[in-house]
Amino acid sequence: MAASLALPGALLAALLALASPSLTPVHQAGVCAFYNECGRNPEVNSSLVPAKVPCLSNTPARVARGALLSLLRVVCPELVGGDNATVRVCCSYAQLVSLRRSVELSGAVLARCPSCARNFANLYCHNICSPDQSLFTNVTRVADYAALPGARAVLEYQLFYRSRYAEAAFASCRDVRMPATGGYAISTMCGRYGAQLCTAQRWLDFQGDKNNGLAPLQIDFQLLPDGSEPGQGVAPLDAPVWGCDQAPDADQEPCSCQDCAQACPPTVPPADPPPPFRIGRADGVLVICALLFAGLALAFLVAALCRRGEAEAAPKPRARGCSRRVSDAWQRGLERAFRRWGAVVATWPLAVLAVAVAVAAGLSVGIVTLQLTTDPVQLWSAPGSRARQEKEFHDRHFGPFLRTNQVIVTAPGRPGTTAYDSVVLGTKNFSGVLAQDVLLALLELQEELAGTTARAQGRNVTLRDVCYAPLNPTAPGVGDCAVSSVTQYFQNNRSRLALRGWQQDGKVQGTVDWHDHLIYCVNSPLSFKDITALELSCMAEYGGPVFPYIALGGYRESEYTEAEALIVTYSLNNFPAGDPRLEWALSWERQFLSVVRDFQRRHRHNLSVTFMAERSLEDEINRTSGEDIPVFAVSYLLVFAYIALALGEYTAWRRVLVESKVTLALGGIVVVLGAVLAAMGLLALLGLPSSLIIIEVVPFLVLAVGADNIFIFVQELQQQSHREPGETREQHLGRVLAQVAPSMLLCSLSETICFLFGALSSMPAVRTFALTAALAIALDFVLQMSGFVALVALDRRRQEAGRFDLCCCCGTGKGGTAGAGRGLLRPFLERCYTPVLLHPLVRPAVVLLFLFLACAGLFLLFHVSVGLDQELALPEDSYLLEYYSAMNRYLAVGVPTYFVTTGGYNFSSENGTNAICSSSGCDTNSLTQSIQLATRYANVSYLAIPATSWLDDFLDWLNPMVRCCRVHQSGEHQGQFCPSTSSDCILGQCLKRLRRPTDEEFQRFLPWFLQDRPSLHCPKGGLGAYDTSVSMDDNGTILATRFMAYQRPLRTSQEYTDALRAARALAEYITTTLRAVPGTDPAFRVFPYTVTYVYYEQYLTVVPEGLLTLALCLVPTFAVSFLLLGMDGRSSLATLLTIAMALLGTVGCMALWAVPYNAVALINLVAAVGISVEFVSHITCAFARSRQPTRVARAKEATVTMGSKVVAGVAMTNLPGVVVLAFAKARLVQIFFFRLNLIVTLLGLAHGLVFLPVLLSYVGPALQVPPGEDTPGDTVQGTGLGLANPGFKDTDMDRDRDKGKDKGKDRDRDKGKDKDRDRDKDKDRDKDKDKDKDRGT
Repeated sequence: MAASLALPGALLAALLALASPSLTPVHQAGVCAFYNECGRNPEVNSSLVPAKVPCLSNTPARVARGALLSLLRVVCPELVGGDNATVRVCCSYAQLVSLRRSVELSGAVLARCPSCARNFANLYCHNICSPDQSLFTNVTRVADYAALPGARAVLEYQLFYRSRYAEAAFASCRDVRMPATGGYAISTMCGRYGAQLCTAQRWLDFQGDKNNGLAPLQIDFQLLPDGSEPGQGVAPLDAPVWGCDQAPDADQEPCSCQDCAQACPPTVPPADPPPPFRIGRADGVLVICALLFAGLALAFLVAALCRRGEAEAAPKPRARGCSRRVSDAWQRGLERAFRRWGAVVATWPLAVLAVAVAVAAGLSVGIVTLQLTTDPVQLWSAPGSRARQEKEFHDRHFGPFLRTNQVIVTAPGRPGTTAYDSVVLGTKNFSGVLAQDVLLALLELQEELAGTTARAQGRNVTLRDVCYAPLNPTAPGVGDCAVSSVTQYFQNNRSRLALRGWQQDGKVQGTVDWHDHLIYCVNSPLSFKDITALELSCMAEYGGPVFPYIALGGYRESEYTEAEALIVTYSLNNFPAGDPRLEWALSWERQFLSVVRDFQRRHRHNLSVTFMAERSLEDEINRTSGEDIPVFAVSYLLVFAYIALALGEYTAWRRVLVESKVTLALGGIVVVLGAVLAAMGLLALLGLPSSLIIIEVVPFLVLAVGADNIFIFVQELQQQSHREPGETREQHLGRVLAQVAPSMLLCSLSETICFLFGALSSMPAVRTFALTAALAIALDFVLQMSGFVALVALDRRRQEAGRFDLCCCCGTGKGGTAGAGRGLLRPFLERCYTPVLLHPLVRPAVVLLFLFLACAGLFLLFHVSVGLDQELALPEDSYLLEYYSAMNRYLAVGVPTYFVTTGGYNFSSENGTNAICSSSGCDTNSLTQSIQLATRYANVSYLAIPATSWLDDFLDWLNPMVRCCRVHQSGEHQGQFCPSTSSDCILGQCLKRLRRPTDEEFQRFLPWFLQDRPSLHCPKGGLGAYDTSVSMDDNGTILATRFMAYQRPLRTSQEYTDALRAARALAEYITTTLRAVPGTDPAFRVFPYTVTYVYYEQYLTVVPEGLLTLALCLVPTFAVSFLLLGMDGRSSLATLLTIAMALLGTVGCMALWAVPYNAVALINLVAAVGISVEFVSHITCAFARSRQPTRVARAKEATVTMGSKVVAGVAMTNLPGVVVLAFAKARLVQIFFFRLNLIVTLLGLAHGLVFLPVLLSYVGPALQVPPGEDTPGDTVQGTGLGLANPGFKDTDMDRDRDKGKDKGKDRDRDKGKDKDRDRDKDKDRDKDKDKDKDRGT
């Protein structure tokens, strides 16, 4: 080992001999190399502190006495022995005063770690004052000092350190944090290398660089390993060093875990996210769903095979049970009520219509008071939700979140990188966007924005009126505005950007320009002066730092000069709604967008410019909503055209104008829209706001329900166009209404209760939608039973009089009604569709197919993405899409996240302070320590940069070793705060020794700290960084505080949601810790807050809440069906199962068609339940009341009879309007209204017309025949609900099958009931009439 070190030692000796042996000829203990001061360094043109250099003096050390010794005990206690020992030094009192100032500067950022601060101070103490100075110092260059003849000023010298000593000192300081920035203190002390590339040699080299603005002369540090001796009597310095986990003395503590990894207790890293559920190597959910399908399919096939060949037992007459009798009585009562009501309406249609119009119009008047909510916070976050309450607490104490306006500039057409050889900083690659012409263009944009004037509330608004000016908040100028931009490294000054200078670095010399300054600043953004000949500051024009990870984007690791994007960020003050200054900010942002658009247009040939303002998202959503109004209008027109054409039943060309139903269709649509407007008006009168999503969705939903009822009623009336003998027009209409109204009531009541349950949701938009839908459907039923029935009565009169539709004054003069037309759909269902569907071989295949679809939907349910990426809320032509793409690609950090403390915590107590802070003496599980530890696991915590801590910087600000907290000792300002820039406060430190402040001192000094402007002498001043971080009342009691961290970049809704969940978990842990501090209010808590949480909180609960909401919607569907179908459990369960399977299939299709699940999707799924009820309930009702002898026959009759009405009234009403929505510009409409509504309609149709009839043919209720009634093959049920009524049976089918006998008997029995005659007499008369009618037939 000695041999291997001999050659380096010889080389060092030779270098030492060549240097200048006459300047430091003596190298021995007790001898100095220089002493006292010899004026300013003539080679340093500008310096942040006086560049005073020592005088060459290779003489014995002097004895320290008096003031020198006293000051030495304070500044360099390690150089002082016992109290009675003789202390020798190589520094004068003037040198020691300068040394103290240097120690104060470094102590401002290092004092939080006592061992680091002491080690760093000892470096300079040994360099300047050690009595053995000449042993490790060799002066290499001097200059004559004219003020003192014969004296020579030292301009450069060598210092020889043992590598162990330098490395140990560096290691003690390497991890010390700067709470104000969340970064490392070493980044300000290593020049161009920053914290990541800093080493002991680079750290010391920067300290000895005369160009750094702090070093008065050049120092050449030589680090020698053990065993290497430079010769000539030089002995490398190897002084004691305290590790960061050691206390320098008994009165101090080791460094904290945040500043010293060795001081951290053992930590258990958080568990990784659980792996995907798997069974073997297969997806676990897929395996379970496959097994479920196999089990259900096997059970079905076994049951089907066991029943194969068994004929359905013929129903035997038996007595009605109690429930049956109650059901029949309820049904007869409903029928009687609707029959009489229909006759009354048909008798006085104009009066009823006038009352209906008056009621609807009166309620609709409330729309003038309607408040349309567009604020996403009010739409999706409940006022009582945790996120809303936390937002209100934060805004009340700290003001609303700043408004962000941002521009991202890239240069896609330029070459990738070009190498730049810096004289001082070495070779660096520069990207194409980091070119001088691009920087000048960016300056042009910023200058234009600085001069932009907007007009608001009768006054001119400039940037200074609305900008965030942290260091001059009361009277800011444009230069005080916090603008983050790469050009701020040149203080937005063109002249500084164009500066060039001649630089010599050792033997290397050349020109330096903006490249060199930029390289230096991106690695040392807190520097007040670079080390180049340009001597420029890196601080922004407004006085604060510009961090490269905010101003640059698209770089790898810390290679900032390879950035692909330049990011300009304007931060504006935000104001609560109602504050007139909010309009100022909105107006200026409007001008901001205009200026940037113009800049984009001018530079489109060479630059890519994307941008956004705080108002942009809401502007774009509102623009899209307005542009899509024609799309919705076309959609409604298509629906109207379809209803107008489909309602008519044409028998001959000459009667087209008479048999058309355009006026009736228009009236039906007016009834639907009247119900919607009346519902919205009533809710508006009650003070409930509405939203665009309600305006867009509710009319479609109510139109689907209303159109179905319209088709059922009108087509039933057309099919039973012939009256009974002696029956008037009014009685005829009442009889038909009695046959269909109970079924319409079943669906409307089910949907109304369903939506009322949906209104239990905590999301305001979902709740308001559900209430509006429930009220609209209820009002639609009421208006249809009154206004539309009146319109039908008037239309019937017109048609019987032979007058034209749309022009009732003219006509053919040939009255009467045409016979019921056959149409196309009913014959198709009867002759082609149902025979195939209900074929013995097809039915099992249908069941297996839909079981497979249900199980597939269950599997896909777990693959539906949850959330709503903000890009989906924008139209395809929005400029924000390009901005979001650039943001996701280039931004290096996410949004700031605040950890907010509520009232009830004593920060001034020692225990309270230690449980919050992260410097020496603080608890290892303190608030800031816990957040810092979380940043180590950013993949779990989503936090990238530790929290800034006002309390830590306040404690450092109080440190008596730094020049921050001082009090005027005399004069007119006695007892008042003395700023660090003042020289009138000698020995006026607030605290005389390093300790925690008392309660009184805490309350007295904290306001001073918060208003102290940071400076070179005291960078810990709180103005700008913390003045808005502490909320106090007039008595100085702290009401709330906040600690700001930064998230890592988040791309998707899922990441934002996971970040919120992780932050809340961390805050809960901190809350539990702080509540254990004595004196803490039990109600005290810590919560995380950022501007996005209020939007993404819904996704923490949207899945369970959605499942509960949908489950609650299904409950009334079953309950109402069960009650109105005579407590028929099988039919009700079939309805429930079919709707549930349709929902499951809908969710599965959402996964396949990239429709994410969120509150908007939940609204559509709730609407899907209502639409599915329309597809399913009518057919179930028809099946339950059919009198055919077998389940298959009843399923066929129900499908043919009601299937045509369901297809015409629901499916064909929805599809034209839904398809048009595919052409909407808003992707939100395309995805959640076109895609999802198309899925709902098609799956509802498939389950209602394919699966349900087959299901009923297997498990439908058996036919029950009361005693004394005919068997099913001979008669049709006389009374009941829906198709149980005579009018609900298919008259066309009866006529085709020659069942006039049954029809006559049923009609006569109805008439007997209406006249309230005795049942037995009615039956005898009906039989006689049947015989007569059969003979006539």
